[in-house]
Amino acid sequence: MKDKIAVEEHFVFPEYEEYVSKAWMSPETHQRMISRLSDIGGVRLEQMEASGIELAVLSLVTEGVQAEPETARAVLQASRANDMLAEVIEQHPGRFAGLATVALQDPDEAIKELQRSVRELGLSGVCVNGFTTSGEGGDYYDHEKFLPFWQCLEELDVPLYLHPRYPLPSQRAIYDGRPELLGSTWGFGVETATHALRLITSGLFDRVPGAQVILGHLGETLPFTLYRMQGRMKALRGSDLKRPVTEYLHENFYIATSGNFHTPTLLGALMEIGADRVMFAVDYPFEEMAEAAQWFDGVPIASRDRTKIGRENAMNLLSLDGVRDV
Repeated sequence: MKDKIAVEEHFVFPEYEEYVSKAWMSPETHQRMISRLSDIGGVRLEQMEASGIELAVLSLVTEGVQAEPETARAVLQASRANDMLAEVIEQHPGRFAGLATVALQDPDEAIKELQRSVRELGLSGVCVNGFTTSGEGGDYYDHEKFLPFWQCLEELDVPLYLHPRYPLPSQRAIYDGRPELLGSTWGFGVETATHALRLITSGLFDRVPGAQVILGHLGETLPFTLYRMQGRMKALRGSDLKRPVTEYLHENFYIATSGNFHTPTLLGALMEIGADRVMFAVDYPFEEMAEAAQWFDGVPIASRDRTKIGRENAMNLLSLDGVRDV
């Protein structure tokens, strides 16, 4: 497939390198990642061409401004990042789109920045890198204070990409002595899946039924676990939710293939939520475009489903009007 859209592709500008986590990464690997993250219009574009990726949707690398402890600085950094991202997109017509960065340390400012990013800068949604740092802890987005932000997302009709970050230090005891499990190997998925479940079980989507969330890595295991959770909730204590838990996954979530180029997993996810809710992604530069493209182009699915997953779902969800129809 020669015209794919990849929806989870990361970047960093020099003044944001402090937000790129060094956890469980050698100094050499960290520097190599910084170099690849910073290169937007060079090798990245060459690899997109070679891999049949027409357009990449860019988002600021984890942990992003969610890790900034000073609220005023987080607000300023988010605004600057979005301005610079919009400039990059303008410099490369038809090759990049973007997800805004917002500082949820201040929900009111996050709303203003989201509105500006979508209405004035033309960005296609927002990416938040997990919980927002708050003192020694963190704020998850099922908290009541974030409801106006979710209502703004619904009003603007743009999605939120819930990207992983490392769990809070106070929540890491289970990983003691096993640092290889803490990040993208395992801990990222557990952290993000749990965050998504907090959103669902809080009743958020009963209050903002039009809100849409994207999860990477083929759904952070949720397509394979929610059925049991739904049954256990019903059997043990019931639920105040208006719909079965699995329906929220089917109606309020999209999943992307980023970093999970595994055919049985994709087929299982398709059986659970359908081809209309899955999108292609690489997770560049942490994963390789060539590997992702070779796998996806050869995966044994219907041609119509390949087109939906490879580009059409992203075009529709992210309102990518400037991308040509095929």
